[in-house]
Amino acid sequence: MITLKRFRRIEAVMRAAGYGHIIEWSEAIPKPANADAFAEQAVYVICNSGMMNRVAEPIFNRCMVALRQGLSSTTVYGHPGKATAIDRIWAEREKLFASYLTEADKIAFLRSLPWVGDITSFHLAKNLGADVAKPDVHMERLARRDRTDTHRLCARLSRQTGYRIATIDTVLWRACADGLLDSTAYEARGWKAGFKPKRFLSRI
Repeated sequence: MITLKRFRRIEAVMRAAGYGHIIEWSEAIPKPANADAFAEQAVYVICNSGMMNRVAEPIFNRCMVALRQGLSSTTVYGHPGKATAIDRIWAEREKLFASYLTEADKIAFLRSLPWVGDITSFHLAKNLGADVAKPDVHMERLARRDRTDTHRLCARLSRQTGYRIATIDTVLWRACADGLLDSTAYEARGWKAGFKPKRFLSRI
């Protein structure tokens, strides 16, 4: 089980490795100030969907340059489904942002956007300042081992640490994505098999 003590060990290793800024960022994510900011986060999440961030980041940057120049993202992005969704969201951003602000169930609204699915909607909600966790493959493995779900896991640690639910999710996901916590090994064999600080720090 990822206890408070174990979470603090994960946090300490990540801070020592220079990841402290992601914790501070997650604790202070602002809500979108305007339609452009709203749409930009949607574009970012769509670009990252099913793709490693280091691959998606330059694609996202190229898309934003094209969109701000009045061009279609299809001119810089070869994925027709994602590019079409990006173009539509950018073109309709004022209307979509206005609807988002008044919508009571924001997760459901985000899920209705093109190319934003069940899991991606939580990613987008987090980036728009909502205090939620994204139940992706890593987080679900951790939760299954602890006989719970992603939301309850993060909510418990949030209460224990004082961090936002979104921050707990960010720390645990990043620990898994970058190799500090092997989610597959953790699910199968527990903490001692999954927590790998020496290997993680040797790569930094």
